Amino acid sequence: MVDATEGADGDARSVADAARQAARAAGAQRVLGELSQARTDAIVDAMARAAEEHAEALAAAAVDETGYGVAADKVRKNLFAARDVHAFIRPMTTVGVIARHAERRVVEIAEPFGPVAAIVPSTNPTSTAIYKLLIALKARCAIVLSPHPAARSCITRTAEILAAAARDAGAPEGSISWLQTVTVAGTQALMRQREIAVILATGGLGLVRAAYSAGKPAYGVGPGNAPAYIERSADVGKAVRDIVAGKTFDNGLLCSSENAVIVDAAIAEEVRRTFRAAGGHFLNEAERAAVAAALVTPQRLPRPDLVGRSALEIARRAGIDAPPGTRVLLAPLSGVGRDHPLSIEKLCPVLAFYEVADWRAGCERCKEILGYGGMGHTMAIHSRNDAVILEFGLQKPAFRIVVNSPTTHGSIGMTTGLDPAMTLGCGGLGGNITSDNISPRHLLNVKRLAYELRPLSTGAERLATSSRQPRPPRTARPQTLHPAGLAARIDGFLGAVPTNESRGRESGAATAAAPPGDAGPSVPPPQAGKAAGVEPAAPAGTAAFVCEADVRGALDAGRPIRIDRRTIVTPSARDLAAGRDVLIEIDRGGR
Repeated sequence: MVDATEGADGDARSVADAARQAARAAGAQRVLGELSQARTDAIVDAMARAAEEHAEALAAAAVDETGYGVAADKVRKNLFAARDVHAFIRPMTTVGVIARHAERRVVEIAEPFGPVAAIVPSTNPTSTAIYKLLIALKARCAIVLSPHPAARSCITRTAEILAAAARDAGAPEGSISWLQTVTVAGTQALMRQREIAVILATGGLGLVRAAYSAGKPAYGVGPGNAPAYIERSADVGKAVRDIVAGKTFDNGLLCSSENAVIVDAAIAEEVRRTFRAAGGHFLNEAERAAVAAALVTPQRLPRPDLVGRSALEIARRAGIDAPPGTRVLLAPLSGVGRDHPLSIEKLCPVLAFYEVADWRAGCERCKEILGYGGMGHTMAIHSRNDAVILEFGLQKPAFRIVVNSPTTHGSIGMTTGLDPAMTLGCGGLGGNITSDNISPRHLLNVKRLAYELRPLSTGAERLATSSRQPRPPRTARPQTLHPAGLAARIDGFLGAVPTNESRGRESGAATAAAPPGDAGPSVPPPQAGKAAGVEPAAPAGTAAFVCEADVRGALDAGRPIRIDRRTIVTPSARDLAAGRDVLIEIDRGGR
């Protein structure tokens, strides 16, 4: 039995309950952290089977309690969590050595993060609970659920079923817990309990912010407001079918469901016809105002009593006459923001509709929509132009850009190759710590054994090693200008001829730059006025070395620089001097 008593007394009981459940989870964690991979997998397998067996009953319970969504679609979401998520995480190694990097001599070892506080929403209550319970136990983390008060019974029932399956498979008592008394104060207290190691928060923006302020590592997910762009090269029929399927799936309750359609003007009329044929009803100006008044609060949020309702129900509540068979309402808009109420995230089958000149204008409109409550989350592009698709991938502030598929299904990995998940990170753009689809990997810490690759020898050891090396016989070597000699020659010139630019070299650096074991020809110390090296000094009046700063100074002063074939001129100096008659080359005789 779950108590949802309001008021100070209910808050006190909920806070005490949070402390009790967190302590139970900590006790279970000490046992869970020692389980083998085989035992861990057996527990998760049993939980997934139980969730699959009860998928229909839990879906019906969710609709009965919340009034949100479509029972058949909730069954599909429950099965997605029980089957697809489980199939994805089943092969993961989450115990002991998880990777060996032989070339770097590094061994990676999995360590469970620790007890999880999991906040479960009312929009997708049972499927989110199944998913979070599976990924937590796969990572050997105990978990405490905090149900949304509007869905506390169906979430609690889900936890009871999976906890019993886990216990029968060998999980310790307290591995799966839930708040018995549910209040906001209790949820906040749970997130701050000392025993809680990490938070998985799915819900409204306020709740996600509370999770991030709890002083614990947290994975939070905020609003979506996903735009879907139909580019002129798209298969219009498929694009419209995908958008309608995504927006009507469970009556638009997933935060990644489409919220706006952006269409190239060249195909706009064809898109309108196709939407009408698929059950779309375009609102006129008066109808649009009526739907906005019924659906959107003054705080620019969807009214809870219309969340997850059908298009016909919303039309009826708004007092408009939509044709029978209407599946989605489309509101033509000219802008985004507070002056356009239906440009918000709408957790129901209502779509904003925009017409743009081309993909560049569509790109900007999508950015505006994402900026109004969907940063970092999800969007879709329907196109057969790979160049435009890539541009959207490069430019859009969304971390899931679904191509030619519904955003609702594609974002969670149901119709794409993304990691199957019911919690979707929005990255830094959305104020989240990750842009990933959350999996057991995010509930693991990784220890690393790092073996020595490069022994650190002491100075005495290096000296002893050097003294034992036989000296190579002296051989005559041709007198060539070795890099070390060249560097010394430059240093000598710099010591005698200061310039207005620091060369970034220190005295003695030239000798140190010679490769080990190949010191090159002996180079005498540079003397003032004479550069060291093989060649004699340049004739009087000619420069021995010219850099870019020298050329720039000569140009500013309106004077030439005299050079000969022995003068060292840097490439950047030659580039700057090209075509300017500033470098005057003379022969050995000084002419």
